[in-house]
Amino acid sequence: MKDSSICYSVGALLYCPANNATIGKSIIRERFGTKYSLALCLEDTIRDDCVEDAEQQLIASLQAIYEEKEKKDFYIPKIFVRVRQPEQMTSLCRRLGDSCGLLTGFIAPKFDLENADSYIKTILELNRQASEKRYLMPILESPSIIRLSDRSRILYTLKEKLDAAAPYILNIRVGGNDLCHMFGFRRHDTESIHDIRPIADIFSHIITVFGMDYVVSGPVWEYYRGENWETGLIRELEQDHLCGFTGKTVIHPNQISAVNAAYQVTASDYADAKAILSWDSRSASLVSGNPSGRRMNEYKTHYNWANTILFLAEYYGIKE
Repeated sequence: MKDSSICYSVGALLYCPANNATIGKSIIRERFGTKYSLALCLEDTIRDDCVEDAEQQLIASLQAIYEEKEKKDFYIPKIFVRVRQPEQMTSLCRRLGDSCGLLTGFIAPKFDLENADSYIKTILELNRQASEKRYLMPILESPSIIRLSDRSRILYTLKEKLDAAAPYILNIRVGGNDLCHMFGFRRHDTESIHDIRPIADIFSHIITVFGMDYVVSGPVWEYYRGENWETGLIRELEQDHLCGFTGKTVIHPNQISAVNAAYQVTASDYADAKAILSWDSRSASLVSGNPSGRRMNEYKTHYNWANTILFLAEYYGIKE
C-alpha cells in the first residue's frame, strides 16, 4: 500500500469538531487554501452528550458542500470522519446519502486489540457495498502500547490484522497528545515531541513495525500563534521526516503551509531519485556519483528512498 501515491497525499490533516457550523462555508470559499485534508471529529472534541447533534451538523455540512459543488468548482479536500465506534461509520454512510461520495474515509481513534477486528470488518463491508473506495486511518494512541513487555506483541498483532485490509488503510496515524497524557507530559513551543524519550521510543517502535509497508503520519503540534510556534513546528517537522513520518495532524489553518513546505523535495534529491529509478539496466555497475558530483547513488540501497521522493514531489512539489 505504501507504493501508492494517494498514501502520501493526505498531507496536512486539519482537525475540526464536527459540530462546527461554519466548516461547510469555509470549504466552499476555499478559506484554508487548496492543499490540505480535513478531519471532522466526533470523538475527543465533542462532549459525550452532544454527539447526536454533532452528527446532524456533520451531515448538514457535507450536504451543503455537495449541493454547492453542483453549481461551481472549488477545492474539496480529502474528508475523513473521526468516529467513536465502528457502528458510526455504517450509520453515517447510510444517512449521508449522495453526499457520502465526498468522504475519503474514516479515522479510528485509540485503535487497539479490543476494537481492531470491528473496525476492519466494517471498512471491508463498506467497500463491498460502495462504488467509491473508502479508507481507514487507525490512530495508535492507546495506553495498551505503553507497557514495554506488551508493546511489540500488540503492534505486530495489529499490523497482521491491518494487512488483511491493506488496500483500504491509507495512513497509520499516531496520537502524540494521548500518549503524552498518560505520563503527564506536554511540550513547549521550544521543544519537540521527539525530545521526550518515552514517547519517541514508542514512535520508533511504530515506525519499525509499520513503516516499511505503510505511510505513518506525524503527531499534532499544538501551537499556532506566538513568538516561536512556527520555528518549533518546522523543527519538529524536520525530525518527523528524518524519523520516517510523512504528513502531520494540524489543529489550525496557520500550520498548513509549514507542513506542505516541509515535505517539498529538494531539486538535488529529485534529480538523484530520477537517476536511480532510470538506472541503465545494461550497466555492470550499480553505484555511481550523483549528477552534482557530491554524493554516491547506489541502485540497490537507494531504490525505496527514490520511490518515496517521487511520490512526495508529485504531491508537495520541488523546492526552488
